[in-house]
Amino acid sequence: MDKLEFKGTWNQVKGKLKQKYAQLTDDDLKYSEGKGEELLGKLQKRLGKGREEVIKIIKSL
Repeated sequence: MDKLEFKGTWNQVKGKLKQKYAQLTDDDLKYSEGKGEELLGKLQKRLGKGREEVIKIIKSL
């Protein structure tokens, strides 16, 4: 799967994820450039979903 590009739209994606998954916190959704894989790992653990599924969720927002 290709890498996710968060740069310009991350704040919008973050807001939509928080609306859809109330259990996510600001700490779960902290994104630093170059740390995309770390973020995916946090989301996988917090949501109890696989990597591909998390990527699919983010891309659908």
